[in-house]
Amino acid sequence: MLARLPEFIDPLHLADKRGELKGQIPVSSLDRLADILFSDSGVVTVDLFFGREGRLAKVEGKIEAVLELECQNCLQAVQWPVSNSIKLGIVTSIDQANRLPEEYEPLLVDEGKVLLKNIVEDELLLILPTFPKHQHNCLAQKPDIKKVDSLSHEQQSSTENPFSILAKLKNTGDL
Repeated sequence: MLARLPEFIDPLHLADKRGELKGQIPVSSLDRLADILFSDSGVVTVDLFFGREGRLAKVEGKIEAVLELECQNCLQAVQWPVSNSIKLGIVTSIDQANRLPEEYEPLLVDEGKVLLKNIVEDELLLILPTFPKHQHNCLAQKPDIKKVDSLSHEQQSSTENPFSILAKLKNTGDL
C-alpha cells in the first residue's frame, strides 16, 4: 500500500504483482469534470486492487467522493455523494475487450503506463447524472411582490396601442 498515489501507473505490472492502491485524488485535478462541477473542492477516495484471474488481468475496487455539482434547476450547488464499485478488465486490443466477461468493463492500455486520475475520472463521468438536481423542489419560491406589481403595470401600459396617434391623425385628415 502506498501513502501517496502515483500519477502514472502500469496496470499490467500491478496486476502481475497483485498491487493495491489506496489514497485520495484532489477533485481540482480532474479537468474533464470541471464543466459540471459547481466547486472543485474535495477529494476522491480511491481503493483499487490489481490482480489476475487466469489470463485476465483485472482491477477491482471502489471510489468514493462527495462532489459539488451545479443543480440544473436553480443553478446552485448540490452535494452529490458518490460511491461506486469498479470492475475493469485490462486489455491491449479491441478484440480482447470484446472477449471480456460481462461483469467487467475494458481498460484499454496501449503504452503500458496510464494516468490514474483518468481511470477515476472516467468512472465518475459514467455514473454522474446528466442533469443533477436537488432532491427538494428548489424552484418553488415565494413570488416577489415588487416583481408582481411591475409585471401588472407593464401589462396595463402595453394595452395602449402605440399607433393610436397615427389613427387620430388619419381620422382628422392631416395626413
